Amino acid sequence: MEATVTCYSRGAFLPASVSSMHSTSMVSPSFTSRCLKSSSLFGESLRLVSKSSSVKASRANNSSSSVTKCEIGDSLEEFLSKATPDKGLIRLLICMGEALRTISFKVRTASCGGTACVNSFGDEQLAVDVLADKLLFEALQYSHFCKYACSEEVPELQDMGGPVEGGFSVAFDPLDGSSIVDTNFTVGTIFGVWPGDKLTGVTGRDQVAAAMGIYGPRTTYVLALKDIPGTHEFLLLDEGKWLHVKDTTLIGEGKMFSPGNLRATFDNTDYGKLIEYYVKEKYTLRYTGGMVPDVNQIIVKEKGVFTNVASPSAKAKLRLLFEVAPLGFLIEKAGGHSSDGYKSVLDKVINNLDDRTQVAYGSKNEIIRFEETLYGSSRLKAGGVPVGAAA
Repeated sequence: MEATVTCYSRGAFLPASVSSMHSTSMVSPSFTSRCLKSSSLFGESLRLVSKSSSVKASRANNSSSSVTKCEIGDSLEEFLSKATPDKGLIRLLICMGEALRTISFKVRTASCGGTACVNSFGDEQLAVDVLADKLLFEALQYSHFCKYACSEEVPELQDMGGPVEGGFSVAFDPLDGSSIVDTNFTVGTIFGVWPGDKLTGVTGRDQVAAAMGIYGPRTTYVLALKDIPGTHEFLLLDEGKWLHVKDTTLIGEGKMFSPGNLRATFDNTDYGKLIEYYVKEKYTLRYTGGMVPDVNQIIVKEKGVFTNVASPSAKAKLRLLFEVAPLGFLIEKAGGHSSDGYKSVLDKVINNLDDRTQVAYGSKNEIIRFEETLYGSSRLKAGGVPVGAAA
């Protein structure tokens, strides 16, 4: 029987901690078709009813505004079938979800030791990096709808055998934050999906989908699609099913900051002024050293700002194709904004696979503040009193 969740108030979501499935192999997408049984998560009842029953319940409670029928509680497959008619994109995103599920288990058990090899960018690879990279390439090949794939660890186009017409090209960072796996911090996977066979000469705005997998106390799959509003969070349940638990459609104002590359404040005085502003205004510091958890918290908390600014002595390190553009897509679909100081990162043309950039993500006012403080004006504000730190 098809099931849905009767949830309480707009934007409500399920309890936020469920153990992920401990499985070590790729599983056919059909395994998630099993109906989720009624269960109790940390003492709170997850009430599943048939869609017809849910409609009746909704009508019966029309007098109460506290109860609304919503699609929180859909499986990943149910959600995607409603979100897009593109069967190829659906299959690709489901196959990537299977890889994320497996990586989640491997991150908890694989070696964190160096493999004594480096990628072509000169970064040391860790054993868990290599494993995640392999699983994601396999998932894309298995989807049969990926033409080219490229990863931060293997930064050359790999032919995945899919079609050009109706197919996709995917760029991914297999394990962002791998250097903090051994300290047991949250890490994640980032990927962006472009139509056809091009990953250069395109912009982040050309993406048809982007996502990240977050491996922490919970395992979540956060994704956005071009043709529907919002950024959507799916929780990995014990039986391996991805359950839709949250939509984010607006990133509002709130005093929470994640300042990356603070060494740049040594010779970028304007960045120093921005950090001083956050401290003076008593912003809460929430910085892990991992880009995935720091950006994810803006989406989940629906507030805050993430910055990573360059300077003459501390060059930009974040890669536009593999990290910045996909995360920019997720932030902007969630109702936030992004900036390289002058424009949205989604409007930056990706000329080379290794293009790098500085970036800020956050609410509109935070991005206005970022642009004005560092460069004197903001494209998001047509005049008026500056909101940035005092000169």
